[in-house]
Amino acid sequence: MSDYVNITCYRCGERFGLARDSHAHLRRSSQTFWCPNGHQQHYPLGPTEAERLQEQLDAERRRAQRAEQRIAQEQDRASHHKARAAAYKGQVTKIRKRVGAGICPCCNRSFANLARHMAGQHPDFTPDQ
Repeated sequence: MSDYVNITCYRCGERFGLARDSHAHLRRSSQTFWCPNGHQQHYPLGPTEAERLQEQLDAERRRAQRAEQRIAQEQDRASHHKARAAAYKGQVTKIRKRVGAGICPCCNRSFANLARHMAGQHPDFTPDQ
C-alpha cells in the first residue's frame, strides 16, 4: 500500500491525493497533471520557496561565521600589538632608569657625569639606536 500526498487544486480548490512516489516524480520533472475536475497544473522547475529560503539562511550563517572569525582574528592581533607595546614600554623605562642612574647604554659602565662620557666616548651614538 502506497502513501498518498494531499493536494488542493489551485483553480477549483478540489482536494485529491497522489501517490507519494508519483508526487515526488512530478515535483522533480515539472510534468503536467490534472485535478479530478480536469484543471491542468504542474510544479515549476527549480528550488522550492522553502529550499531557497534555507539556502539564504545557510549563506547568512556562513557570512556571520566568517565575520565572527575576522573579529576574533582582529582581537588577537590587537592583543598581540598591545602586549608588544607594553614590552617596548618596559624596555624604554628600564633604559631610562639606567641612564638616570648614570649607566652608559653603550658600554654598561657607571659614570658620575654620563653626558660628558657620551660626548667624549660615544660621539656617534643617537638615542634611536
